[in-house]
Amino acid sequence: MTDRADVGSANGATGADSSAELRKQIEETRSQLGGTVEELAAKADVKGRAKAQAADLKDRAGAMAVQLRSTAAQATHVVQDKAKGAGHVVQDKAKGATHAVQGKAKDAGRSVQDAAAQAGDSVERSAPDALEGPVQAVRRNPRTVALAAGAATAVLVVVRVLVRRRRKR
Repeated sequence: MTDRADVGSANGATGADSSAELRKQIEETRSQLGGTVEELAAKADVKGRAKAQAADLKDRAGAMAVQLRSTAAQATHVVQDKAKGAGHVVQDKAKGATHAVQGKAKDAGRSVQDAAAQAGDSVERSAPDALEGPVQAVRRNPRTVALAAGAATAVLVVVRVLVRRRRKR
């Protein structure tokens, strides 16, 4: 209390000015003290800090999950693109193999046709009269006989290719 009286008389100011100034200082001090108390209370609130940290970690985990989903989606697209490319390569190889088999079947058909013609000639020369009718039919329709022989050869070639593929697996 003596400080108040000393302050007022030392300044030469009136009591109203010094009391207003003191009130202002008291309010500032209270405000600072209140802020300090709130900071201390926040530090002492372990449960609140733990909840805040948990919320922060939850947010980070959510962000990481979104990022991982995005990365997985990108990886999926890359794998799909590579699979498409590999599928096209396999298709191209299959087409090439198909053309090769068709060519071999065609050649085999020609060979069979030639062999059938030679056999027909041979049989015609050496066969008795009983075989003369069928031989004449083959001579009249050599394409039909050749197509049948070519088809049979093609079937044999395809069966052989399939058997080889199964053995490789």
